[in-house]
Amino acid sequence: MSDSYFPTWRLKTHGVVAPDERLPAGQTLAMGLQHVVAMFGSTVFAPLLMGFSPNIAILMSGVGTLIFFLVVGGRVPSYLGSSFSFIGVVIAASAYGGSGPNTHIGVALGGIVACGVVYAAIGLVVMRIGVDWIERLMPPVVTGSVVAVIGLNLAPIAIRNSSGANFDDWMAVVTFLSVGLVAVYTRGMIQRLLILVGLVIATVVYVILTNGLGLGKPVDFAALGAAPWFGLPQFTAPVFEPHAIALIVPVVVILVAENLGHIKAVTAMTGRNLDRYMGRAFLGDGLATIVSGSAGGTGVTTYAENIGVMAATRIYSTLIFATAAVVAIVLGFSPKFGALIHLIPAPVLRGVAIVIFGLIAVSGARIWVDNKVDFSDSRNLIIVAVTLMLGTADFTLKFGGFALGGIGTATFGAIGLHALLGRRGDTPQPRRAAGEAEKEPAAS
Repeated sequence: MSDSYFPTWRLKTHGVVAPDERLPAGQTLAMGLQHVVAMFGSTVFAPLLMGFSPNIAILMSGVGTLIFFLVVGGRVPSYLGSSFSFIGVVIAASAYGGSGPNTHIGVALGGIVACGVVYAAIGLVVMRIGVDWIERLMPPVVTGSVVAVIGLNLAPIAIRNSSGANFDDWMAVVTFLSVGLVAVYTRGMIQRLLILVGLVIATVVYVILTNGLGLGKPVDFAALGAAPWFGLPQFTAPVFEPHAIALIVPVVVILVAENLGHIKAVTAMTGRNLDRYMGRAFLGDGLATIVSGSAGGTGVTTYAENIGVMAATRIYSTLIFATAAVVAIVLGFSPKFGALIHLIPAPVLRGVAIVIFGLIAVSGARIWVDNKVDFSDSRNLIIVAVTLMLGTADFTLKFGGFALGGIGTATFGAIGLHALLGRRGDTPQPRRAAGEAEKEPAAS
């Protein structure tokens, strides 16, 4: 790469396309669209599970991606989507009932903005002194435990969020079975879009059974037909309350771990060491989260779906992500798109939530496996055991009028236990992202 702030993006028409290379314009647009579709899990489902507007969420994901692109100087291929790590704490902070718009979204937004401020500050520190201190403070045994806790903490929300109708419960089963069948029996891009494809299949089944056979609440398509193609979304301002901030800010630990793993994985795939951009990546993600929360959007983060698409296509051009961001912004200004998303039946969304929350929990275990966490070490066993129990049972600590919920106590508990039970001479182990090989491949 050159010493200039932005790459020159040399034209490449075949083979592996590096971050500082580009495809022809038409192919760049097609690849950008593919990344937007791959990100539907984060840009659509996560906001719906928190009661956020999907239009604002996808708009802010595009804006956030452009902010990230500018801060890293177009050097790190990444698209920012709504982080599932926020779901549990946002629901708790805003007392969201689980369906429809979140009427107390402003309180959650204040916490999201505060989390972004802390995240950006961590980025500035990393830019100054490096990332080693983060790997010492949050080794894989800690980050894996906290990620697993987030999924387990959300389990009651997915299971209990039911209308009580037997048909709805069975439709949730049909939904996660559809996702499972896509995951196991398909290949290529269809398999990588398993959530989206499974949801479409389950929705079609739901429409046939309800609108066609009258077995449940039918889908009303009137709002979709009436919605205009373009219009301004409804922005919401944040409200800053100490209780909500205390619940949401600990999520920064997961955002740091996600971004760290993302850059390690991209380094492995491209053969280019991107560690020098780690601080800028944290800063860009933090600023994007601040801007998103200030306008009514969710907290954002880098995503494994991007890594999957890049691994499948071997195309890493950062211009593709800038293009994807523009596409997302255009969708954000389309009420028709928002109305289409709101057609997803509640039982189908519930079935998707069961899958997604479960995958979050399992991804924590995958961090342990990929980084070879030693569970014969009593310290690791205690850290994981206590963290999982605190978070799953939603253990809350109160300090006067201030309360720290289950995910917060689990997060700080894991970090504190690791520091308290640490031994002299401990050195951080090299961190690998999920699925990363033992040896990094040579540069193409």
